[in-house]
Amino acid sequence: MQWKILLTDGLAPISDKELLSTVELSDQKGISAEELLDVIGDYHAVIVRGRTKITEDVLSKAENLKVVGRMGVGVDNIDLQAAEAHGVTVVNAPVATTVSVAELTMGLMLSLIRDIPKADAGMKSGEWLKKELVGTELYQKTLGVIGFGNIGEAVAKRALAFDMKIVAYDTNRPAEEIKAAGAQPVSFDELLKLSDLITMHVPHTESTHYIINDKALDMMKDGVLIIDLARGGVLEEAALLAALESGKVAGAALDVFEKEPPGDSPLAMHPKVVATPHIGGQTKEAQLRAGHDILSEVVNALDEKPLRWKIV
Repeated sequence: MQWKILLTDGLAPISDKELLSTVELSDQKGISAEELLDVIGDYHAVIVRGRTKITEDVLSKAENLKVVGRMGVGVDNIDLQAAEAHGVTVVNAPVATTVSVAELTMGLMLSLIRDIPKADAGMKSGEWLKKELVGTELYQKTLGVIGFGNIGEAVAKRALAFDMKIVAYDTNRPAEEIKAAGAQPVSFDELLKLSDLITMHVPHTESTHYIINDKALDMMKDGVLIIDLARGGVLEEAALLAALESGKVAGAALDVFEKEPPGDSPLAMHPKVVATPHIGGQTKEAQLRAGHDILSEVVNALDEKPLRWKIV
């Protein structure tokens, strides 16, 4: 049987001909929420990115839907409770973008600690800012990793190559696994107090909402650097803005925002902030991996085969 699969946000080219022979893909990239309600009933599966919302309204119209696939890690745009109630399986592709996000994290760390964006902007405007741009080193600095899953661990591995000290907080990883990866498991409060730089790699859930707030910021070292490639809402933007203004936080690098795009957000435009437009997983290699991973997982779910990355 050929399964009918709707693509709402595109899909990287798939080279696996055997896999493609089992499906009929309908690429409706950019489909609106209203249009989705009209057509979803025709499909056995839908593959989305972060833009498309799979809500109770969508699921109630999806009479033939068996699977929702999310390209990437986060599934906060999918109503998991409603999916389970409707008997719809949800799968994702959590490892495809690991390397890309970890590499961007290191790039943003270096951008902050060496003020690379300011140096580049100065050169392009004809300024020679050599005397102004006295940075510091990552060497022997303590990096706090909040969330030690695939991405957090990959960041730690790369940071160790810079001879950084790694402390990690994760409620789901055994301490032995964290130690085996070269990091020291600590409590959340300990991480805040010990770290020179803090990077976040957790999903946005009820328990992680505003995990970095004014209270958490107060506990950090003066002059701390913060990197966020997790999800908007993990970090309280108003609190971070105040900490940047006071000097408590020396700088921040943000790839995600509570509202995306953030428009003329004072945080995104702040001179102490390096801002990127949610590009953590946006590499050619990651997109190819993610496309193959999610399509194969969706087909496995449709064929009732064992799954690697089932959410519900």
